[in-house]
Amino acid sequence: MAKVKLFATLVEIAKRKEIEIEAKTAREVLDKLKGLYGPSFEKELEHGMIFLVNGRDIAHLQGLDTPVSEDDVITLFPPIGGG
Repeated sequence: MAKVKLFATLVEIAKRKEIEIEAKTAREVLDKLKGLYGPSFEKELEHGMIFLVNGRDIAHLQGLDTPVSEDDVITLFPPIGGG
């Protein structure tokens, strides 16, 4: 299973910093997380996110179709605002 590390508000929603997910693509990881943590998790992701697979942004790979294997480390960051 791939290890998924969550940060910021995603930790608050999921009540954990890390979870293992069995998935074949980045899209499947998100779908499973939405199923586990419901509408508030999904709504948080609507604001955008940084989705890394082994430290590489999926925007520079195959997007949501980026393959995921059981040894991968996935990192999800919600957008962070400041001022």
